[in-house]
Order: sequence, then C-alpha cells, then structure tokens
Amino acid sequence: MGESDTVRRSSPAVSGLRTRTRRMAVGAVGVAAALILAACAARGGPGADATSPTPDPAHGHGPAQTPPHAQGDEAGHGAGEQHAAGQHGAGHQHDPSHHQQHHAPAGGHVGDHAGGHSGGHAAGHDLPATAGPGYTVADVQFMQHMIGHHAQAIVMARMADSHGAGDRVRVLARKIDISQTDEIAFMEQWLVVRGQAVPTEEQRLSMVMPGILTPEQMARLDAARGAEFDRLFLEFMIHHHRGALEMVEALFSDPGSAQDPDLFRFVTDVDADQRDEIYVMQGMLAMLATTGGSELR
Repeated sequence: MGESDTVRRSSPAVSGLRTRTRRMAVGAVGVAAALILAACAARGGPGADATSPTPDPAHGHGPAQTPPHAQGDEAGHGAGEQHAAGQHGAGHQHDPSHHQQHHAPAGGHVGDHAGGHSGGHAAGHDLPATAGPGYTVADVQFMQHMIGHHAQAIVMARMADSHGAGDRVRVLARKIDISQTDEIAFMEQWLVVRGQAVPTEEQRLSMVMPGILTPEQMARLDAARGAEFDRLFLEFMIHHHRGALEMVEALFSDPGSAQDPDLFRFVTDVDADQRDEIYVMQGMLAMLATTGGSELR
C-alpha cells in the first residue's frame, strides 16, 4: 500500500477531527461572548439591551430629546402681544385668537383680555367681558382697565397737597383728580348699562398696564417733599399719561373696536386731554430744571 493510499484512507478521520475541533472553538467563542454580555448587563453598560438603548441621564447618552419646557417655549413663541410700558408709540402685535374673541356673540363669556394682550391693556385680575350690540370685548376691557389706570393717577394727584408741592403742581394735580374721578364715574356707568363687570377697589389698584407705577415708584413719590416731589410727580405722571395713550392706540388699532359713539367720544377726549397735560408737564419740568422750582411756587 502506497503512501498516497494511506493518506486518502485516513482523510475521513482527519476531516472529522478537524470538524469537531472547529465546532469546539466556535462553542468556546459563543460561551465567552455570552459571559461578556451577561457581565455588561449586570453593570448596566453597553450591550445590556442592544435593541432598545436606554439614555443615561447623567451623561446624556441615547437619542437626543427636546426638554418639555423647551417644547412649550417653541410652541408659544411669538404668541401674545408686547408693549414697552410708559413709551408712547411702542410696537403693537395681535394674537390671532384675540380677534375671534372680539366678535363673540352677546352673552358669551370671554376670558380676561390681559391673558393675550398683556401690553395694551391690563393684567393681574381676571374680569369677565363679553361683546354686545355695537361694542367688542376689547371695548369692555379698555373701560375696565382704564378705570384702574385712572385710579392710580388720582392717588398720585392727591399727594400734592400733603407733600409740599408747588402752586402750579397743586393746580395741575387737582385738575387731574377732578377730571379723572368724573371719567371713572362715566366708565362705571357705561359698563353697568351693558351688564359688564366693574372692577373692585382692590382690582383697580393691582392692575398692571402701560404707564402704571410700581410699588417702589409709588413709595419714592410718597417719600418725596417740596421740589423733589414736584420733579418726581411730573416725571411719573408723564410716564403714566403716555401709558394711557398707548392703551388708546391699542384700542383704535383693534378691528371693529371703538365704534360705540359714547365710547368713541370718551376715548378721543382722553387722548386729547392726556396729550395736552403731557405738554404742560414737560414745560414745568424744564422750568424746574432751570430755576430749581422757584417759578412753580
């Protein structure tokens, strides 16, 4: 028997041995891989769940997600309206839903205009306001909020007599007190006749609107005396009046609003009076700066 015959006869045995060797090697590799995966799973590391990776909150692993508050910011970006308090002619933007509220049928309850119009009108207290024949929700809310605006001006004006104001400042303060007290009575009656809510005393003095002084500013005015009171009163009242003009501007720019004849006359009178008084107060401030207040006394 030749060498080649021996090799050929032994080939099946050799082949079987080689096959078993390969299977054992593959099995060993599989066992090793399983042990590694089990160890990783026990530690919570990579490979614990290859099909559904769990984000690691400590290191930000896993799919990127938008935080809930960021999603809310993006969804609400651009909604609402903005005004720079105390600056006449500030930009005015409208909430699309705001116009739908203005044409709500009579008797339908609409939320406080401050929710979507925080710049042009007031915020702080929710007052019900509904549209009716010849007037809009914005008309009602303008009257409600201007009552609060006038209420603070009256508080400021009544400080003049007890805080050593100059003669000309006291005369102006009395004019503001009388005129705005009468206007509040008119606005209250306008609301009552139409079955609308009239703000309470507490609500009036806690509204936030263009031109409204902060508690800190009111405290500064209350602490001032003499020429310093004159200066602060004039500066703050100019700021206050400009806020009222901004509210008027917002109402007139609202489609369908200010069509009620009584309201239209009232709003145009408020606009004219506030502009005239701003002009007078600016002149008094200039005089105070040049003479130290002697001409105001």
